[in-house]
Amino acid sequence: MDTITHNKLKKIIKESLNNSMSYKEYRLLMADLIKNQATTGLDKSLDLVAYTVLNEQRMKRWDKTIKVPVEAQEKIKSYKGDVTWLVLTESWCGDAAHVIPVINKIAELNSNIDLKLVLRDENDALMQQFLTNGGKSIPKLIMIDKGSGEVLGTFGPRPDAATQLVNDYLAEHGMITEEFKEILQGWYNKDKGQNTISDLLKLMKIS
Repeated sequence: MDTITHNKLKKIIKESLNNSMSYKEYRLLMADLIKNQATTGLDKSLDLVAYTVLNEQRMKRWDKTIKVPVEAQEKIKSYKGDVTWLVLTESWCGDAAHVIPVINKIAELNSNIDLKLVLRDENDALMQQFLTNGGKSIPKLIMIDKGSGEVLGTFGPRPDAATQLVNDYLAEHGMITEEFKEILQGWYNKDKGQNTISDLLKLMKIS
């Protein structure tokens, strides 16, 4: 990455952090959206409003039920890095509803991890720097060193086993169907956040 691009990225990240919210603020936003039958993002269709309602229920459940294994807790608590986890999301995103509560559970275990969330459509300059196969896939976690402002790595939009599931289905069928979305939701419900936990430990280099 050349110096101009490098400095531009730092500026974009700084601007997005200025627009960011805590996990608690994001959960309050979700509740407010439900109350007003609304959704985040540029597309305000009824379908996405319905997904937002569904995702609020999912997040509420995961906030209560996600369990981080004791061994993983010990590794997370001993993590010496001082980082910001900046996550791009939207209220209607199904993957985000399953993944972000897990990210929050890990961040809660170590005060050196500062979790911040931003909305994708309001932070397009940031999203354009962290595309997945050319697409604006979310959630996308960007791990930033607080001291230097350097990007240390990224995670998302899905844990690796779910990504493999999607890729295999696309290879066979050429498109994501409603039937597959049900299969993917079933996978998340069965996995209970464990694949996301292991992927995040790898990102932190403590697996």
